[in-house]
Amino acid sequence: MTAASDITFPAREDIPVRFLPGSPIAQRCYLVDGELRQWDGPRQEVYSPIFLRTTAGPQPVLLGSYPLLSAGEALAALDAACRAFDHGRGDWPTMTIEERIRHLERFTYRLKEKRDEIVTLLMWEIGKSLGGAEKEFDRTVDYIQETIGALKDLDRASSRFVTEQGVIAQIRRAPLGVVLCMGPFNYPLNETFATLIPALIMGNTVVFKPPKLGVILHAPLLEAFRDCFPPGVINTVYGHGREIVSPLMQSGRIDVLAFIGTSRVADMLKSQHPKPHRLRSVLGLEAKNAAIVLADADLELAVRECLSGSLAFNGQRCTALKMLYVHRRVAEDFLQRFTAAVENMKIGMPWEEGVVITPLPEAEKIDYLQALVEDAVARGGRVLNRGGGTVRHSLFVPAVVSPVSPQSRLYREEQFGPVVPVAVFDDLAEPLEYIVQSDYGQQVSLFGQDPDTLARLIDPLVNQVCRVNINSQCQRGPDIFPFTGRKDSAEGTLSVTDALRVFSIRTLVAAKDHALNQNLFTEIVRERKSKFLSTDFLF
Repeated sequence: MTAASDITFPAREDIPVRFLPGSPIAQRCYLVDGELRQWDGPRQEVYSPIFLRTTAGPQPVLLGSYPLLSAGEALAALDAACRAFDHGRGDWPTMTIEERIRHLERFTYRLKEKRDEIVTLLMWEIGKSLGGAEKEFDRTVDYIQETIGALKDLDRASSRFVTEQGVIAQIRRAPLGVVLCMGPFNYPLNETFATLIPALIMGNTVVFKPPKLGVILHAPLLEAFRDCFPPGVINTVYGHGREIVSPLMQSGRIDVLAFIGTSRVADMLKSQHPKPHRLRSVLGLEAKNAAIVLADADLELAVRECLSGSLAFNGQRCTALKMLYVHRRVAEDFLQRFTAAVENMKIGMPWEEGVVITPLPEAEKIDYLQALVEDAVARGGRVLNRGGGTVRHSLFVPAVVSPVSPQSRLYREEQFGPVVPVAVFDDLAEPLEYIVQSDYGQQVSLFGQDPDTLARLIDPLVNQVCRVNINSQCQRGPDIFPFTGRKDSAEGTLSVTDALRVFSIRTLVAAKDHALNQNLFTEIVRERKSKFLSTDFLF
């Protein structure tokens, strides 16, 4: 592995032209009520975590700027969303599913036109590798198409009448209202759209605030949002959370909070809503996913999966493996193999072939990671890999730390970065107790070959976490699978199908089953007088 001290940041002329960012994007507009409104107030400059070599030394790259709106502009966006929903009477919530799908398909076409631009911005704005950026974009397009398919399936299942105990009814799903949508910086396109798209397609209207990092890459989509959806259906706000998000929540007019971030911020936002029992929350929060490497594990497989699971995209994933528990019988062999694999990982710029470790986008993250490592070492741990924890500007060489004391911060805190804590165990009760006592309950990975041992672990663990991975790293996909967590890790379930449900509610039209009502239903359906009460369905 190349040490951070050996990394030479590129000069602009060293970078292939197709990977260079364009001119800085001076974003002066935001979308409200179907129009791009101009902003002449203060703006936030956005610098890349990638430095360029100059005669004056490495310098960060200015990517652009975006508006820092005030509470007044945020509330105007909320007003527009409320008007578009109009207590469920607006054009969008009363539109047929087929019509909403057509709007979304037009948007998808426009989105695909921006692929190269957005992929480049993902690399430069958050340091995501070229392959990772391309995968995020393509997966987002696939997610939209899969969501459309899932909605058609749901519509077909809901298109019939049911009769039970003398009552005839049709049961469908209806939108919830106005959604405040805020995604995370590590997957600013994909995970944002994982809530935004199902919220829209189910008939809700949206106020969308991009994450604090990964803002500029949404600028190319503003015109597509404007052109592909009716006025007020989607509105964008930019700025500091305290100034623009707090007034939105305090208004009491947000019906659904769709937020991916930390539980601390989620709790603060929910507490600001004056009618908390009316607020639905769809939350993706922290995780401290553990891997348990058993004595009979296939170590080659375990090392490969744990390496990718803990350090893909610098470990900046909620599903990353953030604590490794290894049985003492294989610990020395595992650590030698794992440390060697970490030392062979490529550190560099996002567009370089085979790169794994790239610049970190959060300016304060490196100080935080260094503090975690120092605390773990002070409590008896050692950095096992050469150069682990060394820094050059925005680059942090991954640090494998072992043994990790239960008294260390690294044992409990979610590092969300390229630091890998490893603990050695003799008794399976130790890692099980760690998971039981954890504040988080998203996933776990088990590595072993004995079916009896794995079965004994699976049964209690499914009651602690929401996904048990056998001989594989923790992950979100496939998107058709449910994605959620227990404890402080999540609220609500996201998958292609589950997301349609969390952004809607079952509602029905019912009547006693006698001739008058049968005739009424028949005429309404035959003459297509209602968009809700209908036996039409989509192929």
